[in-house]
Amino acid sequence: MEDSTLDATSDATSDATSDATSETGNREADGFPRQFARTRRFSLGVPRQFTVSPDGRRVLFVRTGSGVDPVGRLWQYEDGTERLLADPARLVGAGAEKVPEAERLRRERARERSVGVVAYAADDAAHLVAFALSGALWAVRTDGGAPFPVPAAGPVVDPRPSPDGRHIAYVTGRSCHVIELDGADQPLAQSEGPEISYGLAEYTAAESIGRSRGYWWAPDSRRLLVARVDTSPMQRRYLSDPADPTKPPRAIRYPAAGTANAEVTVHVLALDGERVAVTWDRAAYEYLVDARWDAHGPVLVVQSRDQRTVRTLTVDPATGATEVLHERTDPAWVELVPGTPARTASGALVLPEDTPATRYLTVGDHRVTPDGLQLREVLGVEGERVLFTASEDPTETHVWCHEPDRGIRRLSREPGRFTGAARGGTAVLAGTTERGADVRVVRTGPGDDAPHGAIASLAEEPVLTPRPLLLTLGARELRGALHLPSWHREGGGRLPVLLDPYGGPGLQIVGRGRDWPPYVSQWFAEQGFAVLVVDGRGTPGRGPAWEKAVHGDQLTPALEDQVDALRAAGDRFPDLDLTRVGIRGWSFGGFLAAAAVVHRPDVFHAAVAGAPPTDMRLYDTHWKERFLGHPDEHPEHYARSSLVGHGHRLRRPLLLIHGLADDNVAAAHTLRFSAELLAAGRPHTVLPLPGATHSPTDDTVNENMLRFQRDFLRDALRN
Repeated sequence: MEDSTLDATSDATSDATSDATSETGNREADGFPRQFARTRRFSLGVPRQFTVSPDGRRVLFVRTGSGVDPVGRLWQYEDGTERLLADPARLVGAGAEKVPEAERLRRERARERSVGVVAYAADDAAHLVAFALSGALWAVRTDGGAPFPVPAAGPVVDPRPSPDGRHIAYVTGRSCHVIELDGADQPLAQSEGPEISYGLAEYTAAESIGRSRGYWWAPDSRRLLVARVDTSPMQRRYLSDPADPTKPPRAIRYPAAGTANAEVTVHVLALDGERVAVTWDRAAYEYLVDARWDAHGPVLVVQSRDQRTVRTLTVDPATGATEVLHERTDPAWVELVPGTPARTASGALVLPEDTPATRYLTVGDHRVTPDGLQLREVLGVEGERVLFTASEDPTETHVWCHEPDRGIRRLSREPGRFTGAARGGTAVLAGTTERGADVRVVRTGPGDDAPHGAIASLAEEPVLTPRPLLLTLGARELRGALHLPSWHREGGGRLPVLLDPYGGPGLQIVGRGRDWPPYVSQWFAEQGFAVLVVDGRGTPGRGPAWEKAVHGDQLTPALEDQVDALRAAGDRFPDLDLTRVGIRGWSFGGFLAAAAVVHRPDVFHAAVAGAPPTDMRLYDTHWKERFLGHPDEHPEHYARSSLVGHGHRLRRPLLLIHGLADDNVAAAHTLRFSAELLAAGRPHTVLPLPGATHSPTDDTVNENMLRFQRDFLRDALRN
């Protein structure tokens, strides 16, 4: 039988040589699926969640114990030395990992895959740190001493110290509490019923807007801004476990496109019991995008349902009245840039400004970044200094600093993708480089910027090394990466091609930093494929017009770019066999993979679609209406961008994979599409994952899914 890595016209000697080298490469990479699963995509052991003290001398962070240890620990870096502040294994009474439902949902939405200390918050001086552990409230002082339990009224979610370090606010039982370290627990706002919560981010905020918080301390530590969420207007969905019919279904509230959102209001709550409702035109601006309380007062960021207008509102904490401080509009949608708006010490407003070609950073209504430098996120403001990330080249993201007297300067140097934190003249630059995870601590004073320390990554070294050829393909200069088998030699035989994209909004795969996707692509390459990864229109990093090219149609431009990139790569690399082309992906990438074999069977010959959103009307309001509008007003956008209704066109092998407990892309997407395919007489394969969410956490499942996909694609492309 013909080996799947070779063209049938290759001679016998070439076949024998390539078979031998292929087997060697496969043996070397054989342990990768297991390693990939047990290291949780190589995320374990990587430092994250950095907080810099006001004097710049200390850095707080979270890191697990090793590259295979899932238990998060709290650490402090100071003067080149790391010190363990809190280890769950040493805390008496910590017990097994049992978390309240609200915290479990928060972790799922954050794709959090570790346990133990997974999040923390500190006071303004970074002296008192609070964290939840198995539902209990713990705190530790960074100047010495052991962690100590803080008696709380119930299982704790999202504890946050006051700026002065005298109190800790938290949520329990959907109610917002404040406890004085040397005093009593005080309920600030108590839930009025099972559909009401105070201090928690609703589904839309956490999953689509990017707001994970539901309350914010005032600088004086005497008041808080607190969001009240009423989910009763929302539709109910029911998640069951078909593998265990004795378990009752779990009801969740889900805001499907075109349906009602949760009702979100905001209140100023004082420690003395005073309560003031914040007022704004909620009928016109129903989304609470963000909130904050700085030295100039409290601010809300609200957005219209059609997402074409975003307003920044100042709040009078005494009356709750609001005034418009700034308004952004866009005929497609206003892109929400994390960390904005913000204000400098002088009150200058820090905002993005879009033109078709460039997303600029503005400070006080003045553009401070040049043409072509794409703003990604504002990381923080200290005095008049603004720390932000931006991309000159879409394959890299760097940390930049703006100061009025010095302009902008890039702090991260090595090629890769970086984020960071800064305070007191010290910056933490955390990124993925071509060598892997890298965390540097640098001074940012005049004439400085030189590294003076590093925070160690304990991530396990992968058993294989990605070998991407970074490419610019086609008339639209699509950024791509081609992974070839390490054992392949040019002219030694033609390789079946596997496209491995995400291809949708909010995420880039092609880049110079080695996050987990290049390792998976290289593993598939070692199995005998030429793997091509492409970021097309709709992905970030190439300017507003590029992102918004998918407005009204999330399918056609994305699929066209995959086809164009494939053909351009085939023209440049004759060893790519375009008569045997597969495609695989997850979430939007799964949708794109299924769409490829449904709509372009002339190009794609097999597909693996994981958790694909096949019916765009089943997805949530904020995310889907951003691109396609309201389904009652633009039904044609949803019909054009969905796979349902097109199942009869399938002519190629298709594997559908879906977690049956997925509350993001419901399993109904796959099950309904499968039923449509069956009714049309179109053979296909479905792999259900009982108990799995949108990001399966079972190590055995994740390990074997890679091999299952490989075998499916090999068989499909061999024929």
